[in-house]
Amino acid sequence: MSSSSSASCNVSGSSNSSESMKDPYPLWKFVVKGDKISGGGGNYNWKCNFCGEVKNGSYTRVKAHLLGEQGKGIQTCNKVKIDDLAKLRSLHRESEDYKKSLLPKVPPFSNEPISSHTSTEATSMRLGSFDNVKKRKSKNTISDAFNVKSRDHLDSEIARMFYTGGLPFNLARNPYYVSSYTMAANSNLSGYKPPGYNKLRTTLLCKETENVDRLLQPMKATWKTKGVSIVSDGWSDPQRRPLINIMIASETGPMFMKAIDCSGEIKDKDFIATLLSEVIDEIGDQNVVQIITDNASNCKAAGELVEGRYPHIYWTPCVVHTLNLAMKSICAAKNVLNNVEVYDECHWITEVHADALFIKNYIMNHSMRLSMFNKFSPLKLLCIADTRFASIVCMLKRLKLLKTSLQSMVISENWSLYKDDRRGQASHVREKILDEIWWEKVDYILDFTRPIYEMIRVCDTDKSSLHLVYERWDIMVQKVKDAIYKKEGKLDYEQSTFFNVVKGILSSRWSKGSTPLHSLAHSLNPRFYTEEWLNEVPGRVAPNADNEISTQRLQCFRRLFQSPDERFKINTEFAIFSQKSEGIFLNIDCMHDMALMDAKNWWATYGSQVPMLQGLAYKLLGQPSSSSCSERNWSTYKFIHSCTRNKLTPKRAQDLVYIHNNLRLLSRRSEEYTKGRSKLWDVGGDEHDNLGEVGILEMAELSLDEPEMENMIFDDVLGDGEE
Repeated sequence: MSSSSSASCNVSGSSNSSESMKDPYPLWKFVVKGDKISGGGGNYNWKCNFCGEVKNGSYTRVKAHLLGEQGKGIQTCNKVKIDDLAKLRSLHRESEDYKKSLLPKVPPFSNEPISSHTSTEATSMRLGSFDNVKKRKSKNTISDAFNVKSRDHLDSEIARMFYTGGLPFNLARNPYYVSSYTMAANSNLSGYKPPGYNKLRTTLLCKETENVDRLLQPMKATWKTKGVSIVSDGWSDPQRRPLINIMIASETGPMFMKAIDCSGEIKDKDFIATLLSEVIDEIGDQNVVQIITDNASNCKAAGELVEGRYPHIYWTPCVVHTLNLAMKSICAAKNVLNNVEVYDECHWITEVHADALFIKNYIMNHSMRLSMFNKFSPLKLLCIADTRFASIVCMLKRLKLLKTSLQSMVISENWSLYKDDRRGQASHVREKILDEIWWEKVDYILDFTRPIYEMIRVCDTDKSSLHLVYERWDIMVQKVKDAIYKKEGKLDYEQSTFFNVVKGILSSRWSKGSTPLHSLAHSLNPRFYTEEWLNEVPGRVAPNADNEISTQRLQCFRRLFQSPDERFKINTEFAIFSQKSEGIFLNIDCMHDMALMDAKNWWATYGSQVPMLQGLAYKLLGQPSSSSCSERNWSTYKFIHSCTRNKLTPKRAQDLVYIHNNLRLLSRRSEEYTKGRSKLWDVGGDEHDNLGEVGILEMAELSLDEPEMENMIFDDVLGDGEE
């Protein structure tokens, strides 16, 4: 054999040679190259400088032998040390980089595929001395060189799908959008075509419904011990079909169950009660704690019928609806005969709101004024539907944020120079925006309604809050009083006519919206028996010392436990718990953790001595207090059953909502939902995003938290470097 290199295995010496960096096949230097094997190709007899074994084959086999590559038809060398192996691999990488640098520059990409002839020809023109490289290797190298352009082309194809389909840009945050393309890119699916129209709406829809059922089984398994709330609301779809929405809410979050088409039916108390009873029987009446609906008279009557059939199940009016009705009674007082006192005290709020609406509408309805506004303000005006919770307060909160921008706009030269045919309206808008007394009224409204607004925000979520309603209601009323008395300069013992009116409205709504279940849930919160909580407010008493709460708790026990023996046992257990009189409740850690631990965790840790009460606590402390999850779901249903898809049958629309809502629910439980590319992916709106600059954001279907998310979402998009 003729040596192509010295028999030495000094890898470092070869690595430092500048000549080796230009050698496209540097690993030949680490074998003794013999005669070429007849039959063509680049096959030689050769002897390894490390192990001394004689082999035959091409450079590919030399590389596999020395670098330890399996599956290349040759035994790997077991004499190459780790340090030498690293240096050999470095030499190989350098040679690959050098060969890539000699490739032709990629021509502009077109929609036509690159032919193999073109690829081979371009390679042979530039590689020169590399004629013995296999043609398939040349094709692969050219393919790698075109990879960047291929990615750009795919990006353009995806973008066209968004633009032509009117898809919201927020879809790019959807984790399933990301995972679908990732799977396609990482899989060898030659000739794959995406599913078509019929397959998506039939076979795959049914298959995914079954898949979602399986994914929800772990949640359903908790219903027996944790309990559920049936949440329901009504709506009419774009084809004017009346629908009733059924959601199942529990500690793990809401789950969409079904939407019932009520066409041809009278939605009276009997019809609604029958539907709710069927759902109760389907999921098991012992799993159901309460039914939550809005405060409509037919819903209340239906709830009473259900309570008669299932005494242990309560009908609970939505707390958010109750608060919203109270807010409207205060901020939009009606001038009617039986409301004279309220109107006299509250009509000034209606006037302030009317001025705010006039300012907003004037700017939004005049393109030149809107253009001026956009130059002065980074924020947008909101168009808020009257049906939205706390709509008046939301409008005033936004105007308050825009105060400086609005004032800068109306004192600018452009505002005065622009002449339209409604100069009187422009003057009125300017006068109000510059009127500090008017802004003081806005501040006052926001100050005394802030506790109500915050209470709505606490309850207008999917989180457990039934056990917090009683306490937070008392705190809310006290904070409203503090704000009003501060403005009026009154001492605590003095009378305020305005506060008396506001308190009367709140008390009236509380008497209609509260149930004994609120009192029982309140009684089972261990924090309310601690010295820390009792000392927060003067005159506070523990739930077992409050006559109203105790009376309603006993009413609940009579309904939940039918036999006298069961009631005796539950009353005995409650006495042990509330008085901390024996056993584990005398433990210092138990008493210490009452003030600090989550209520459900505390019961799981220390409640074993009172098992009946512990089981009851598990169920009540995990329930919501509002039907907000059901109402937000209609935004989902509207999105799916839009007028452009009015050929959807109610069953298919229902399956789509079932999949859409429940996959979102499951996604929100993942870590990716709070960070990364998919952060808050379902909070961008289901409707098509506007492509141009606009001065209005329609958020009527969103919860109270989402206007605060607005800047975060948009800032995140603008700062997303990968997009």
